[in-house]
Amino acid sequence: MPVNPADSPVMGALYGTDAMRAAMGERAFLQRMLDFEAALARAQSRLGIVPVAAATAITEAASVDKLDFAALADATRNTGYPVVGLVKQLTAAAGPEAGRWTHWGATTQDVMDTAVVLQMRQGFALIRGELMELNGALAALAKRHRGTIMAGRTHLQHALPVTFGYKVAVWLSPLITMVERLDQLRPRVERLELGGAAGTLASLGSQGIAVQRELARELGLACPDIPWHVARDGIAEAINFLGLVCGALSKIATDVMLLMQTEVAEVNEPHVFGRGGSSTMPQKRNPISCEYIIAQSRGVHALVPQVLAAMAQDLERGTGPWQAELLAIGQAFNLTHGALAQARFLAEGLVVDPARMLKNLAATGGLIASEQVMMELAPILGRGEAHHVVNNACDVAIAQGIPLAQALQQVPEITTRVEPAMITAMCNPENYLGSAMTFVDQVIERMR
Repeated sequence: MPVNPADSPVMGALYGTDAMRAAMGERAFLQRMLDFEAALARAQSRLGIVPVAAATAITEAASVDKLDFAALADATRNTGYPVVGLVKQLTAAAGPEAGRWTHWGATTQDVMDTAVVLQMRQGFALIRGELMELNGALAALAKRHRGTIMAGRTHLQHALPVTFGYKVAVWLSPLITMVERLDQLRPRVERLELGGAAGTLASLGSQGIAVQRELARELGLACPDIPWHVARDGIAEAINFLGLVCGALSKIATDVMLLMQTEVAEVNEPHVFGRGGSSTMPQKRNPISCEYIIAQSRGVHALVPQVLAAMAQDLERGTGPWQAELLAIGQAFNLTHGALAQARFLAEGLVVDPARMLKNLAATGGLIASEQVMMELAPILGRGEAHHVVNNACDVAIAQGIPLAQALQQVPEITTRVEPAMITAMCNPENYLGSAMTFVDQVIERMR
């Protein structure tokens, strides 16, 4: 049984996704190594290095279904890497003539690094697809609640009125940027690795660069300016990107959990019978999606330093840092995709209660409008005096348990200069939304 819950048949329903496990799992890793070997043979056959018949036989033999996993595990345990055993089995499967040409001029790390890149390419496609679906759901939510007024909160206290659409647009904007970042970083990350034993391609003589370029075309990868055996910035950038995605998702989950509190109750996760229930308390609807967004995000954030530390590779081939990457890459992709899937479920079915938002907005008796009142009075009283007068009125409202408008109407400095109707208007939070709805429009426009 798996040790990591994200890889288990039961707990895996909560962590990660089946699609990402298929893309980043060991079976896919082995197949991508075989894909490298087959592509290398085909590229070299076009350059006259390997016989065409040998390349064809190697390609036909390069299937993970033909591997003896037990024998491969034994070989891996003995050599420290799976490539020697894998190439041995591929050689045998291709036949004695074709088998002579397998793994021509390559080294173990070439095979493994390129296999990981091919896996990440598929993983990024899954990440991008889920991001686009999530962003579409959030954009629809922001548009629907563009003018749904609610209390904005700073330091967990009522601050100024905002709209729920504005809040959702704040969630959405970084995720739109994540798609832009992903599209920009993929050419830097999805690069071929082919350098031979020490990165110089000496084993291929004068044809090294030609083989490198032909293999990159064969695999649909970028051809680097120099082999990156010990230059791990591409891997590090990939995992740091996943960390950024999870950070943005954690913000959404944190907000939704806080707004779901019984005393707040402004939104709720999509309700499915039994979801978020308790074994003892039938009334419970716990924030399950939020909890697993945050849990998986923290898992990814814990892996980011591991990959950054692995950049300290020694000389021309790392002795340990490289191996540490494999412990992080697949899990980071899997957990990120799992967090995105939970966030998409949340966004597509979030239950919003505008009436409760209005009730909470009014809970302080208009105190949320204090800045609005101050700014309206500033041209009349001067800003400093206006702040002082309104601050005192707020203290009176809190002490006496009366609305702010009533407290203001007890202040001679105000009542002698301002009509009662204006005082009432100054205390209406709907009159103090600033550019909130314009900001929503600007974010939604980016989606186009």
